[in-house]
Amino acid sequence: MSFLLASEHKFKITLEVVPPAGVNGHALLDKLDALSRLAFDGFSVASNPVARPRMSAMIFSHLLQERTGKPAILHLTVRDHNRLGLQAELWGAKALGLDTIIAVTGDPSARNSENKTTTINDLTVFELIQMAAGADLCAGAVLDFRPEVDGLENEIHRIERKADAGARFIVTQPVYDRKTARRLQEGLNHINIPIIMGVLPLLSLKHASFLHNKVAGIAVPDALQREMATTNDPVSTGIQQSRQMLQLAKELFSGACIMPPFDRFDILSEIL
Repeated sequence: MSFLLASEHKFKITLEVVPPAGVNGHALLDKLDALSRLAFDGFSVASNPVARPRMSAMIFSHLLQERTGKPAILHLTVRDHNRLGLQAELWGAKALGLDTIIAVTGDPSARNSENKTTTINDLTVFELIQMAAGADLCAGAVLDFRPEVDGLENEIHRIERKADAGARFIVTQPVYDRKTARRLQEGLNHINIPIIMGVLPLLSLKHASFLHNKVAGIAVPDALQREMATTNDPVSTGIQQSRQMLQLAKELFSGACIMPPFDRFDILSEIL
């Protein structure tokens, strides 16, 4: 059974990790091993985020579990593998001792003349969830509520379909205020599976503006952007805001996924 579901009433905290770009993961593993004594339950390992190549998320998840003793959730995208490849990945993950995946569509592949990349999409994310269940894996899914286009109603319908396909938990995009968290809670309450709220610490006004204006699915409230603009210590302000969001997640949801930006793992002890 997945560690996320092992104790129904225990609030779960995961840390999202991006594998290294290249073959050497020792430095990152050292950093994450040093964190393993903090109060969190496991890792969530991204797969080629923003469509840029990284070490295999499955291999890094396995290395991470062996090194830290904490479980890892494997992100698996329909963008990067055809149907045969996805089946092989699922069986391989199970053989390596991974028991939980998050089925994701994946960020759109970069299109340029130097590095042409094909987007596969042999099957849908709903079919991947079904395949994961067939491989005896616990499958989760992502909720991208697209606040910039007020897309929550449409996304709730997609989450209903993901739950019908066999999704056992949901992880949301980062949330930055109580109003948004409440809307998510009320919209998802009828689905009755654990909701893990995304928490992405802000480091500066530039960082907040980039997330708000350039990253689909993330909205940083105007008041918080103004606070980041006027504070004398933006990193400390971002840490405090993340602490507030973690408390909000404990109030409304089943868990939180903390997403340290740019490998800023040094701020996690203060957040946790």
